[in-house]
Amino acid sequence: MIILNEQEIQDFYTMKEAIIAVKGILQSKQAKQLETPARTVIDFPSENASILYMPSADLEQQFAANKIVSIFPNNPTNNLPTTQGVLALNDAQNGQLLALLNASYLTRLRTGAISAIATDYLARKEANSLTVIGTGAMAFEQVIGVLEVREIQSIQLYNRTKVKAELFKEKLQHMYPAINIEIYEDVNEAVRGAHIINCATRSTVAVFDGKYVAEGTHINGVGSYLPSMREIDEKLIIPENKIVVDDFHGVIEEAGEFMYANDIGQWSFEQIHGTLEQLESKVAIGRENEKEITIFKSVGAAYYDLAVAIGVYKQAVKTAIGTKVEI
Repeated sequence: MIILNEQEIQDFYTMKEAIIAVKGILQSKQAKQLETPARTVIDFPSENASILYMPSADLEQQFAANKIVSIFPNNPTNNLPTTQGVLALNDAQNGQLLALLNASYLTRLRTGAISAIATDYLARKEANSLTVIGTGAMAFEQVIGVLEVREIQSIQLYNRTKVKAELFKEKLQHMYPAINIEIYEDVNEAVRGAHIINCATRSTVAVFDGKYVAEGTHINGVGSYLPSMREIDEKLIIPENKIVVDDFHGVIEEAGEFMYANDIGQWSFEQIHGTLEQLESKVAIGRENEKEITIFKSVGAAYYDLAVAIGVYKQAVKTAIGTKVEI
């Protein structure tokens, strides 16, 4: 068995490779070669926290995985990361445990890759302005994903805690010195005129006012993953806007703002334009004109984690990276 920590994975596995891996797993899904039991979420109300258990298997590539991720928002006060995780990868032909991978970076990476693919299909080709709402752990790879598919010239950052936005800007500016990056104290000013909006928060209320969203904007929402959470303004969740999701069953059970819009009758899950898999297989069409507002909602699914885990494992074996242990 190979053990890989976060830094080791970051050193050799990139967003570009993750996008390729996710597209590959979407092809397996289209071929009905995936097994993805419902994930289990255990909540810890006293900590406003959750632990997620996410199994999956690719019958075509003959790999299986189980990811365990904990999300504890109060951890930074104790010098611990908000999100922690581990993924166990098995050979689906003989059951052998192949690898134990740090899953925090994998989770961020596959989520960024998912948003990158959606953005490529749904954002305007000339989109060059990105607004980022929420600059926590999940947000950075979201930006990297968008930068893989669009020539972004300016980035607007908003976070309730300004110091986090400042640290985020410093890290991002170091990697992309040519991009103009600004921090906003008014979220709606950051949203006004943006071509692409990334949301990655744990909010229980909409994080911006939908009336400030311009025609032709694309929105990625990856933060709300519980029925009690809200992120995207419900006034945008209407039949007139094109809504695509990463996993249909996950969204109808976990995406709070969409569940609310469905419950009050202003929009229905039946009006979802399509899934990411359907965009990739051309069953669903991406952006069709310059004025439509498009929304991509992601709650995550285990097969996306499996995709990048397989990619990491194969590359680690090829390059002899990682610690080998017998258990």
